[in-house]
Amino acid sequence: MKYKLSLLAIVIVSLPASSFAQSMGQEVKELHQVLQDLYYELIPECSKLINVARAIAGFGATFYIGYRVWRHIANAEAIDFFPLFRPFVLALLIGMFPSAVLSTLDGILKPTVTGTEAMVNNSNEAVKKLLAEREKAIKATKKWQVLVGPSGNGNRDEWYKYTNPGKRPSDERFWEGLGNDFSFAVQKMEYNLKYYIKQWISQVLEVIYYAASLCIDTIRTFHLVVLAILGPLVFALSVYDGFQHTLSVWLARFVNIYMWLPCANIFGSLLGKIQEKMITIDIGQIAANGETFFTTKDLAYLIFMIIGIIGYFTIPSVANYIVHASGGSALLSKVTSMGSGGGMTAMSTIPAIAGGAGSMVADAFMPDDKLGQALADAKNSEPNFKDGGANNYQRDKLKG
Repeated sequence: MKYKLSLLAIVIVSLPASSFAQSMGQEVKELHQVLQDLYYELIPECSKLINVARAIAGFGATFYIGYRVWRHIANAEAIDFFPLFRPFVLALLIGMFPSAVLSTLDGILKPTVTGTEAMVNNSNEAVKKLLAEREKAIKATKKWQVLVGPSGNGNRDEWYKYTNPGKRPSDERFWEGLGNDFSFAVQKMEYNLKYYIKQWISQVLEVIYYAASLCIDTIRTFHLVVLAILGPLVFALSVYDGFQHTLSVWLARFVNIYMWLPCANIFGSLLGKIQEKMITIDIGQIAANGETFFTTKDLAYLIFMIIGIIGYFTIPSVANYIVHASGGSALLSKVTSMGSGGGMTAMSTIPAIAGGAGSMVADAFMPDDKLGQALADAKNSEPNFKDGGANNYQRDKLKG
């Protein structure tokens, strides 16, 4: 009775977690598809801002062209018409923003997603085949047949023949039978513990791993939707002098965030290859020893899974190696700080919010020539009261 209760507890704890984790990969894949469909459904929402952006761009084009034409006329110079086409081209792109801008960017960048996704699918298929081989190898072992079997309850008579060669179960006496029943229960529990605890730990880490990848994809979709909907306003503001850099900053950020998914796919493919190697080692253990057990190699696999969970939150930094986009993101900084360590969350929140609050205009730096002029002016300025110079301008003014 005590054995049955213990075995029932193991089955209740282990098997639901195992089946849940096995279906988790497919469910997460479906959620990634939901996020992708959501992005394409929200893209047409940017058309609501097209008329507003046209009006802003129209005012900007008037000032942009009028200022340059007036300057040429005032200087009695020939009018250079080529730079004057810029606001017209931007206005044309604003009018066709969903089809001309977003569709073009998606067509250029989409192959990076499909190509890296194929890498992940190939790795997942290889892992599925190896898992099927491992299950087949486990079921072919004598221990599995006598301790688990097709029914899951094992085979008491076959176990007796396996542990007592040359004897038959009918030869057992009463007290000997009770002792063998207890030994059979203990060995069966030990076998289940070796298998299910190892599976349960690895599958819990896999669930967290899938959750981390889904978190990155959700943040990516959120950023892309915001950039796509507000894109017409960015194009309109870039018509004005002083805001022209916002166009290149917007484009760099869009490409940078779009690259998160290809980087995540490459990262997942790499971890899939590691998983293939670990399953191959596990199959070798089964072939050599007739069972799978927890070793230092399994510990290394669990460490790789933990590294993968943490590594997913470094994907935005890796995407900066492809296209660097300046500026901060409060949401991303908070998520990254939670993934890196809870102790640094409070410290990183303030600079993250300060960085995210600034607009794209804050991304422009003072040119080097103007900075040098400012420093030169400071050097050549009149001395203050404390300088004690002979040509103290403030002291002379006070004396009259």
